[in-house]
Amino acid sequence: MNVAGLNPEILIWARETAGLDREAAARKIDLKPSRGVSGEERLAAMEAGNVIPTAPLLRRMAAQYHRPLLTFYLPGVPAPAELGQDFRTLPDRGDPSNVLLATLLRDVKARQALVRETLEDDEDAMDVELVGAAAGTRDSAALASIIVETLGFDRVEYRSHARGEDAFGYIRSLVEARGVFVLLAGDCGHWSTAIEARIFRGFAISDKLAPFIVVNDQDAKAAWSFTLLHEVAHLLLGETGVSGGAPNGRIEQLCNDAAAAALVDQAEIINLGQLLRGGGDDATLIDVLANRARISRSMVAYQLFRAGIIGEGRWEELRDAFRGQWLAQREREREKNRAKEGGPNWYVVRRHRLGSAILSVARQGMADGSLTPTRAARMLGVKPMNVYPLLAEPRRATA
Repeated sequence: MNVAGLNPEILIWARETAGLDREAAARKIDLKPSRGVSGEERLAAMEAGNVIPTAPLLRRMAAQYHRPLLTFYLPGVPAPAELGQDFRTLPDRGDPSNVLLATLLRDVKARQALVRETLEDDEDAMDVELVGAAAGTRDSAALASIIVETLGFDRVEYRSHARGEDAFGYIRSLVEARGVFVLLAGDCGHWSTAIEARIFRGFAISDKLAPFIVVNDQDAKAAWSFTLLHEVAHLLLGETGVSGGAPNGRIEQLCNDAAAAALVDQAEIINLGQLLRGGGDDATLIDVLANRARISRSMVAYQLFRAGIIGEGRWEELRDAFRGQWLAQREREREKNRAKEGGPNWYVVRRHRLGSAILSVARQGMADGSLTPTRAARMLGVKPMNVYPLLAEPRRATA
């Protein structure tokens, strides 16, 4: 069946923004040669408006170009989405993962807009005071103090949690209690679209009514807390944008230093520096502080560099070594999990990634009728059939 009403310009735009040339696109959408015409040439004919793609082919285009099917019926190429500032410093902005990141950011912005619309209909909803509360602040120590005071963050309580994931949960609960939605997201809905932490670590939407923070859960769990506080710093400054890579920009450096100051005392870094000898034992000593402070080893190494205790070359050497060890450990864990039967409950994992704040808005909206299952599904990033089981309150174990 052929599909009428398509705009050929949209076909070209969708392919190009997916980072694909015609040859690669034809391969990905499984457009095979026919009657002596190559797949690439067939695609060119469709983009010229001379051939209309079939409905199955259009669905494959939507999947591979990471666009909703309805996009292809728009009257013209849409204006670029306003995604805030790009605070990242990357060696290759043409990396295919950046296309996936753009897709993820569009999805997050659309879901945030649904949350905002729902809150606008709630007469009890109020602006979040945290957003923009530290606008104009350019001193990292002052910004760190504002973070701690605004959240009610207790470093001793934070460090009392045995696992980095639990320590992150403690900070997340404080942030969500201030009206911020905190999501874990590092792919576009499937493991094959995972976006590595080198592409982005976090994203903040500085909206007074529905501020959002996204933490890339493809990163080490020990790094989640730092990323979350880093994005909180962006919200306090009233800055929307995506973060990652080396923190060379002024705002990124400010947010990095403030988040680090909240999590670890400068005296701890200096005391550690006095023990370092530049050899293999340094990594072990860094491990000790990282485990005690519930932060990543790379962050400890970076703070040593920022304090002038180690040089940039030594920091990069340690950073790369720690990343290599973490990647190897992650692969071992994945192999171990593959050998196991079953796995964690899908709904439990999904609730954890979404966070209690957005689940609460969806539950309330479904209860008072302001949200249909379809809109709730879009807000939560799931299928409509999954909405009711997802929003069901998990049962607590009884003695």
